[in-house]
Amino acid sequence: MADDLDRLFRLYHRDLQNIAYRRLGDRELAADLTQDTFVRYAGLGREQRSEGILNPRFFLMRVLGNLIIDLARGRKRQGTHSALADVQDELFDPRPGPERLFELRQQLQRLHLALGELPHNCRSALLLNRVEGLSHQAIAERLDVSPSMVSKYIMRALRHCARRLDLLED
Repeated sequence: MADDLDRLFRLYHRDLQNIAYRRLGDRELAADLTQDTFVRYAGLGREQRSEGILNPRFFLMRVLGNLIIDLARGRKRQGTHSALADVQDELFDPRPGPERLFELRQQLQRLHLALGELPHNCRSALLLNRVEGLSHQAIAERLDVSPSMVSKYIMRALRHCARRLDLLED
């Protein structure tokens, strides 16, 4: 699966990112959505990939398009705020229950261990991007690698963490 994903990433990453950039006008957001597209592909079961996807390029483009649509819907929803939403916000208790807290703590421990297993550059690229919000270019300058390598580091780190959190099958 990893070889297949790496091959698809090398083949289609640039095209998908360019499509996303043309539609969004934001290079960083385009890079993030492109990575999320490959994470979604990696999250599919082996049977789903082998039986249901006849054309991986088309599938990846479709996933990217859906992510862009979801983003637009989310932005639209944030722009419209109703009185009903205000009431719902007041009534809703956002704190998780004890069972959910326990699950979240376990997941956080597994994530911490997974991050510790990563090579330095992979871990750094992921944390600098997802925690500190740095652009791929800024991370590339910090790690003294190309922005393309930063994308590969982040993909590898995301895939590893997802496996460790049991989100992906091996």
